[in-house]
Amino acid sequence: MEIKYSIKYSARKTLSIIVERDRSVVVRAPLNTSKDFIAKEVNKKRRLIQEKISHNQKYPFTKPAKQFVSGETLLYLGKHYKLYVTNNPDDGVSFDNKFFIGKTNQKKGNKLFRDWYIKSATEILVPKAKAIAKQLGVAYNNINILDLKYRWGSCTPKDNIHFNWRLIKAPMTVIEYIIVHELTHLLEANHTPEFWNRVAVMQPNFEKAKDWLKEYGVYLEIDF
Repeated sequence: MEIKYSIKYSARKTLSIIVERDRSVVVRAPLNTSKDFIAKEVNKKRRLIQEKISHNQKYPFTKPAKQFVSGETLLYLGKHYKLYVTNNPDDGVSFDNKFFIGKTNQKKGNKLFRDWYIKSATEILVPKAKAIAKQLGVAYNNINILDLKYRWGSCTPKDNIHFNWRLIKAPMTVIEYIIVHELTHLLEANHTPEFWNRVAVMQPNFEKAKDWLKEYGVYLEIDF
């Protein structure tokens, strides 16, 4: 079986092969890496790649769309909160242990909730990441909240830290794990034993967070 993959070049030092959650294969390679060399590396790891592509946790079901009616629930920091539709002509979404949206805004629910989640993620993840970076003693360039689609976070060759806005739906322990994970890449580029040792020092129970993402991560991807 031929493995189809895309290549993303950057100013990195090592080559990595990633199977995204939509089963696509992405090769991240240093600049000027030959396509022949990349093909050989993919072929070497063919069996492992195929196992990951076939894993049943890669998009196991069709994601239902939210209806934005009273009684609907939405995830926030690992818990489900009910949505209430009001007659108030509010411009956006409000939250007070429940979500509220004006009746006139139901049709704009996708955009309004996306905006609210991104704002909340910025307010919570960015200060948390700055505090953890200080604990780790690492220097970064920028921290950004983005739509990463199939990744929870990333650390770029230019020391920029990116987080998926959908993480704000996860429990705080999971959010902290992803933050620690990405910031540790500023010290260790690859997932070496030393990398995981550093993560464990900052978050001794990180394996539970990893397991949570494996089991429930797909629910975070349900936009609305």
